[in-house]
Amino acid sequence: MFKKLGLQLYTIRDHMQTAEDMRASFKKLKALGYDQGQTAGSGGISYKEMAQIAKEEGIEIVGTHYNFALMKSDLDAVIEDHIALGTTNVGIGGFMCHSLEEAKGLVATINEIAAKLAAKGMKFTYHNHSHEFVKYEGVTVFDYLVENLDKDNVSFVLDTYWVQHAGGDVCKWIEKLAGRIDILHLKDMAVKGNDPYITECGNGNLDFGEILEVAEKTGVKYIVVEQDANWIDGDPFKAVEISCNNLKKYLA
Repeated sequence: MFKKLGLQLYTIRDHMQTAEDMRASFKKLKALGYDQGQTAGSGGISYKEMAQIAKEEGIEIVGTHYNFALMKSDLDAVIEDHIALGTTNVGIGGFMCHSLEEAKGLVATINEIAAKLAAKGMKFTYHNHSHEFVKYEGVTVFDYLVENLDKDNVSFVLDTYWVQHAGGDVCKWIEKLAGRIDILHLKDMAVKGNDPYITECGNGNLDFGEILEVAEKTGVKYIVVEQDANWIDGDPFKAVEISCNNLKKYLA
């Protein structure tokens, strides 16, 4: 069983804009039961300072969603930031392709960056949404990424909500990507009328017991809660507390 739970820090982005707020937020997360974090920017604070605050408050940084343009223009700076953060998972939060030709160009760029990262002991990570499951020329972008991204140097941050949103089977995708998911995003789906929406883990319709069982068997390294929106009373900490409490029964 997994022993630790992480949070994609984009969930609490409005509470990460100053060093003081960041420290207070990490303290809250630690008290709620989170031991790990995945960054999505640093609120204008240097990654070195962010890393120091996280370390002092007992939060391990296990990956990032980083600026793709900077990866292409100044990879050395990107590597330095990740060394400071203490993580080898260098990620982007997704990319919108409008054709298979665009997907081919994306793959070529990612594989080139990933090879350079691998030389430094790091790995490129790709986080999906549902738009990667659109078909072009009879092939979904996601299938193309899975088949053509470097299997040694690139891993996936599979997002449970967005796979479900696209009509995919979460557990089957985890199995298909066995050994290629370093970070699994735990995000639940509920429905109001005919409209799906993001909700707290355990308050929606996904079976996290089964998902985590498959994740463990297939070598997922980190499980990370993410809730982009729809927070109770507008407070993301209430939402992540509920998710943590509902997921605790699946942790060792």
